[in-house]
Amino acid sequence: MKYFVLTFLLLCTFTINAQVIGKVTDTEKQPLPYVNVYVQDTYSGTTTNDDGLYELNIESSGNYTIIFQFLGYTTITKKITVESLPFILNVELETETTSLDEVVIEGTEDPAYRIIRATIAQRKENLEKISEYKADFYSRGLWKVKDVPEKILGQEIGDMEGALDSTRSGIIYLSESISKISFKQPNDFNERIIASKVSGNDNGFSFNSAQEATFSFYENTLELNTAIVSPIANNAFSYYDYKLDGVFYEDGKLINKVNVIPKRPKDRVFKGVIYIVEDDWQLYGVEISTTGAAIQVPFIKELKFKQNFKYDKKYDFWVKISQTIDFGFGFMGLNGDGRYICVYSNYDFNPQFDRKSFSNEVLSFEPEANKKDSAFWIGTRPVALTIEEFDDYIKKDSLQVLRRSKPYLDSIDHKNNKFNISDPLFGYTYSNTFKKYRLSYTGPVEGIAFSTIQGYNSNAGINYFQWFNENQTKWISMGVNATYGIEEDRLRFTGYITKNFNRKNNLRVSLYGGSKVTQFNELEPISPLINSISTLFFERNYLKAYELNSVHLAYRQELFNGLEGFVKLGYEERAPLFNNSEYYAIPTTESYTSNNPLAPADFNTAATNEHTIFKSQIQARITFGQKYFSNPDMKFNIGSELYPRLDIIFENGLGASNSNYNYSQLSGALYQNFGLGNKGEFYYRLKGGTFFNGDDISFVDYQHFNGNQTRVGTSPNYTNTFNLLPYYDLSTNKGYFEAHAEHDFRGWILGKIPGINQLNFNLVVGGHFLATEDRAPYSEWSVGIDNLGFGVYRLLRVDYVRSYRGGVSDGAFVFGLKFLDLFGL
Repeated sequence: MKYFVLTFLLLCTFTINAQVIGKVTDTEKQPLPYVNVYVQDTYSGTTTNDDGLYELNIESSGNYTIIFQFLGYTTITKKITVESLPFILNVELETETTSLDEVVIEGTEDPAYRIIRATIAQRKENLEKISEYKADFYSRGLWKVKDVPEKILGQEIGDMEGALDSTRSGIIYLSESISKISFKQPNDFNERIIASKVSGNDNGFSFNSAQEATFSFYENTLELNTAIVSPIANNAFSYYDYKLDGVFYEDGKLINKVNVIPKRPKDRVFKGVIYIVEDDWQLYGVEISTTGAAIQVPFIKELKFKQNFKYDKKYDFWVKISQTIDFGFGFMGLNGDGRYICVYSNYDFNPQFDRKSFSNEVLSFEPEANKKDSAFWIGTRPVALTIEEFDDYIKKDSLQVLRRSKPYLDSIDHKNNKFNISDPLFGYTYSNTFKKYRLSYTGPVEGIAFSTIQGYNSNAGINYFQWFNENQTKWISMGVNATYGIEEDRLRFTGYITKNFNRKNNLRVSLYGGSKVTQFNELEPISPLINSISTLFFERNYLKAYELNSVHLAYRQELFNGLEGFVKLGYEERAPLFNNSEYYAIPTTESYTSNNPLAPADFNTAATNEHTIFKSQIQARITFGQKYFSNPDMKFNIGSELYPRLDIIFENGLGASNSNYNYSQLSGALYQNFGLGNKGEFYYRLKGGTFFNGDDISFVDYQHFNGNQTRVGTSPNYTNTFNLLPYYDLSTNKGYFEAHAEHDFRGWILGKIPGINQLNFNLVVGGHFLATEDRAPYSEWSVGIDNLGFGVYRLLRVDYVRSYRGGVSDGAFVFGLKFLDLFGL
């Protein structure tokens, strides 16, 4: 009964606004989804939904020629005379019949190769025809899950904001947008969203970006997390075999149906069918897929692309009018599928752009874009909602009012705020969602660690978070943390308070301080977990630290697009620390070193003496050519692959209790990563600086470099670390320069080796260089294998690293545990 009512309501919405409505089925009366329906010789069109229903708006009564086009089915033309509205037109499509009778086969080569060669030869010319344009764009995204477990990793999943039904299945994301887009090669893009709708959130902004959804198979590669080679790329014959499946005619044009067959299924490739127009050598349609393994997103099972094109007589070109991307996913018991559908219309291939047509803002929203009512969507949406989607909007819109009410929010909080007997050890969170605050307690079990300075140590803390609007652009956070070391028998406290004013320029002010044990390198290159294991089981106590008692005031703000400013002022008291524990878990022949990195065998002399100092730091972060998204409440910076990011830092120490400790340092860092098509991703980082009046400063204020003696890596890439450099051997108070480069081939090499290509590993090579005044330079090179693991868990990496300094060379394997960085361990 429910679906009868919904169907009736859905058809009523068609009747109110649509002029030509109907259903498209196959010869067995099964609905055909995403059939292109348009008025002949125009861009006035629509697409059927999952139920095969469509609605086509026309300007007035009269005679019309309607085209129904769907890959794999014969295109049909219907001439109609519309005298009254609505006009009902149901259509049945027959499966396309292909034939090889008219194909001339020369020699032993399949005719498909001739077709592909001609299309590749025409590729650049085809790209030039779509080098600039304006168009209207519609997008709808849908994610569904099924049989969701009650808990994942011990955490209750709940009903996902009302998305799950009694079978724990349902729609978890439904959103659509209508926008106007502009494009000019190579990289100019602008999208202005005029309407945005998110199921269950009437204040929501959809980010179904046209730029992210625009894929052209005329390009050599398509960026899908990694570069996937197009079947008509210049080098396509190195990746694909082809077979002509048949031909058919449409409006006097011969259409070739070509099977695309990967030479190496585990390579960065597609498989499926492409349709190519004879003589025009342009795409008529695309039905191809790739895998999560190929794009290196393991929880994605398969990614299916379907693109449809229509012939534009004015521009003498086959133009893309619709695209669907279907995918399945699964991770840790959470399984489902989804779809993104895009419809392009009203192309203008002679847009007359000027210098003001494009800016760094690539996506923006018109005022009230997220406030459009149902009448607007019914009259404008080019793809009708399915019954399931219609139901989801109604259900979640009604639930939205309930879920914002105090009784409902209190009931949810009451359930989540239940106290368990283990909470004093593992942590507890109390929430009052209606009043928009959260109070959290961090238990001591989470922070257990070991060092020779404190022995076994841990911390516990209380944190308070208050937000002031629904999207949490304005908030305040504060907390107190206590740390206790058993062997040191010392309790220390730190605290902070941070106020975030907005998400447009990210204005934020923080006050923090207290007493803590901190590494000489303030970037803390040794994680507590790695140090604990290294110390307890191998007697290699690499962590070296001092006591810092301080208070700091920090400020950050984006001054204008591409320029962020950071200011930090502080008063610091520094005191030396010494080893207090000789405990080890497994006896070895190794002995602990002292806490003095300058004299590891001297247990009585500290690397720094007790002193005070005032410190200031001013930093400018420049992201050249920075692109960004924006809506009325937020700004999202997305950087620029074409240009690097530059950090310039001036640091000053003054008013020290020992005047010799006063100093200044000017430093800079340049960072960039960019894709090289199917050949992988390249990363580099350059850093350098110099000291003024730094001859006799405290060792604390030296420039320390991110070394690594544990043979364990924790970051996704190694562009900010030296994997064999002892942590403090080259620390300096003079000029310095370091350079890091790394190239991840993303399967370009290993994907071509039989047997190995089945493992989906990545070859990574890197080089690192460090120069300091008055010392021999240090360098490293490395070669490694990334994307190691099993199934969807690919968070391991192994590198062989070779170092050189002063005529001495050393080599070792470094084991990358990227999940440690992911989980902040």
